[in-house]
Amino acid sequence: MESDAIRWISLNGEKNAATLNLVKGNNVYGEKLVKQGGEEYRIWDPFRSKLAASLKKGMKNMPIRNGTKVLYLGASTGTTVSHVSDIVGPGGIVFAVEPATRVARELIENVASKRKNVMPIIEDARRPQSYFSVFGKVDVVYCDIAQPDQTDIAISNCVAYLKKGGVMLLVIKTRSIDVTMDPRAVVAQEAARLEKNGFLIDQIINLEPFDKDHGMISCKYGT
Repeated sequence: MESDAIRWISLNGEKNAATLNLVKGNNVYGEKLVKQGGEEYRIWDPFRSKLAASLKKGMKNMPIRNGTKVLYLGASTGTTVSHVSDIVGPGGIVFAVEPATRVARELIENVASKRKNVMPIIEDARRPQSYFSVFGKVDVVYCDIAQPDQTDIAISNCVAYLKKGGVMLLVIKTRSIDVTMDPRAVVAQEAARLEKNGFLIDQIINLEPFDKDHGMISCKYGT
């Protein structure tokens, strides 16, 4: 999957995704900056980002591209958010939701303060009605939160903000849902729950070896 904003760059014999750096000369988490074709790219570490891991594991349809409007749940310190910001570019926007104030401070200092297309929202994703800064419907909801009811939280955010035909990328942290079940069975169970709620599953990706007991579900909403 390659676009103007995402390139595959070989480093030490290993091909990794890299994103066109929106803030030249700036790196966010110690990632390498590489010049190619007169442009600067940031190497996207699949061990630090589940979205990078999904691309490396063969994601077929990357829904985030130039100009995309993204609601990102579980922004943390902004590692993946910064790469999403690169991809959507100045014409897109990332609403980055993170409830923990200490973590959100890093997100604001390291990412949002330098990137005009990142809007930090210090709120609990369980209360989508409390995000006052999200305007209109978004194209993509990205959800990466470690809660037993993570799928329900993601669905309620899609109902509130995702446009019909939009895409949700849902990271399933199987150990947060049920430690006793086989991880693949947990992912299948959550996929079935999405289908019951009007989502069409596009692809399910196992994130091993980058993230143990994690899956990524890509699905379309309300089609």
